[in-house]
Amino acid sequence: MDGTLSPQWLRQQAELTLRRILPRLEARFAGVPAAEWQLFEARLRGNFEHLFALLHHLYGSRYDFFYHLEQILETAARLYLARPADLKVLDAARESDTTWFQSQQMLGAVCYVDLFAGSLAGLRKKLPYLKELGLTYLHLMPLFKAPEGENDGGYAVSSYREVDPKLGTMAELSDLAGELRREGISLTVDFVFNHTSDEHAWARRAQAGDEEYADFYFIFPDRTTPDAYERTLREIFPEARPGSFTYRPDMGKWVWTTFYSFQWDLNYGNPAVFRAMLEEMLSLANAGVEVLRLDAVAFIWKRMGTNCENLPEAHMIIQAYNALARIAAPALLFKSEAIVHPDEVARYISPQECQLSYNPLLMALLWESLATREVRLLQHSMSERFRIAPGCAWVNYVRVHDDIGWTFDDTAANRLGINGYDHRRFLNSFYTGRFPASFSRGLPFMENPRTGDARISGTCASLAGLEKALRGQDNGEIELAVRRVLLIHSVILSIGGIPLIYLGDEVGTLNDYSYRSDPAKAADSRWVHRPFTDWSRVDQRRDSGSIPGRIYGRLHRLIEVRKANAAFAGGNMQVVDPGNGHTFAYVRQGGEDRVLVLCNFSEHEQRVAANVVRASGLSYTFRDLVTGDDIELKDELLLAPYQFVWLVAK
Repeated sequence: MDGTLSPQWLRQQAELTLRRILPRLEARFAGVPAAEWQLFEARLRGNFEHLFALLHHLYGSRYDFFYHLEQILETAARLYLARPADLKVLDAARESDTTWFQSQQMLGAVCYVDLFAGSLAGLRKKLPYLKELGLTYLHLMPLFKAPEGENDGGYAVSSYREVDPKLGTMAELSDLAGELRREGISLTVDFVFNHTSDEHAWARRAQAGDEEYADFYFIFPDRTTPDAYERTLREIFPEARPGSFTYRPDMGKWVWTTFYSFQWDLNYGNPAVFRAMLEEMLSLANAGVEVLRLDAVAFIWKRMGTNCENLPEAHMIIQAYNALARIAAPALLFKSEAIVHPDEVARYISPQECQLSYNPLLMALLWESLATREVRLLQHSMSERFRIAPGCAWVNYVRVHDDIGWTFDDTAANRLGINGYDHRRFLNSFYTGRFPASFSRGLPFMENPRTGDARISGTCASLAGLEKALRGQDNGEIELAVRRVLLIHSVILSIGGIPLIYLGDEVGTLNDYSYRSDPAKAADSRWVHRPFTDWSRVDQRRDSGSIPGRIYGRLHRLIEVRKANAAFAGGNMQVVDPGNGHTFAYVRQGGEDRVLVLCNFSEHEQRVAANVVRASGLSYTFRDLVTGDDIELKDELLLAPYQFVWLVAK
């Protein structure tokens, strides 16, 4: 862990330290039932050596290291003892089944509480709909107290212990979590990891001159140190806010603000910050949250002379929190949000770090393949970069609340004769409708007119062509758009991991341009794909003649098929070359169950040779799980425009 210290020395020091600290912890919590304390101690002993090595690397050079270590363990013990009994039962179940989330029964969805249902109370009333859809995992977008007006969609958190009053209370959130759990749905929320808002109590105390809390952030008296850092830092939003530091006239000082001026970066070099955020994390777990999405994990450690992204210490901090969760709340899982180079994304994924991770590469390349009608880059990238550590899972999605960034690897693109810079410019042009014959109606986000750099905003349906087709009243194009929506959702449902639906996509929600009239939202095009749920549209889901019904009915069928087939469990996936540059193919296998998936990413009929199908373990006769049709293979398999098939041997 620490290159200057031997593993043997760290092991010895860990053992000695635990012998010294345990009696003090036992004295502090005297009166706790013996069985309860014995379980805590057993988990502590099982994880302490690893935890000690991590914390020693991070903070061992400080004179007060052992004081902070004891405070961290005291916090873990206190929150463990305060954990509700039903959650301790869940802990035991999850300890005996550590890969429960890899079942083919898993289906996720994400939404903003206010936009979906108005409030937490309103959301509870929508549980029948969520159960009907088949959800086992529900991610509620930032719902904690944040500044009024501009607040980065709730990611500027003013309190981790208070729900936005417009949405409800922490008691209501905890009650909702319990009800979801009883219905087999795991609650996920964002844990904004890198920063707080400038209205958080810690920031307020720093603004008032409290030196203890000033050390919770990076605050400088002049530009000397910020200038030294910025020589190697990357600007995140250069057009909207150049630089990574903000001058505060009320303090006469500069504050590190990687993203927005109202979001102050936390100083994890201070172990008091580590302990304080541990308390926030475990408090959310005790409220019934089962998965924490760790926001902006790549940025949490700073070191002069680097870009302060993906540093080794960032991984150590997450691993240390993971170890503490295994001690105090073993049911809690971490999901990484690292929109960085694909190889860096993978480094956050392990049973000891983040058990779950967004798969931004798959998301970006699904849209890339729809634009190009080619699957070369998708096929190549998934062959090389889909496999992750055993005991972990991708969270696969076609859209979330954020923009689409073209995060493919330029080296991989170059091997295929694709210039990364030019290709991104093409994709931006295509998805903003500027490219001739584009079917898409997206908007640029953080566009740089000088460089052509941008990301893309828009709902799934509008990006897939439904908005343009409806405006043109073109029934043929409407059907193609519906097929595109279903095609990319079929991939996330079948490729391996947890599929995540952005609620509204299941009924073909279109772009909402009304955000432009709201001063707090007008500058952020991402609000175009964050509309209020149109429940009249949802009510059409059983009308097979309506567009919402066409999308929902077919999607629901796919969900049912996924849940019924063990081949879709886990993440074992093998890419197959179908000998057709427009068709993406892979094999899923679970036990004796084996499925060949073929996806046509073009609006033209495609042909796949019979030997490709037979080489994938199928004979001359097989069944398409999607339609239920039996197919007798002769010389080749024909795929209609945007058709996908899930084939099993008869």
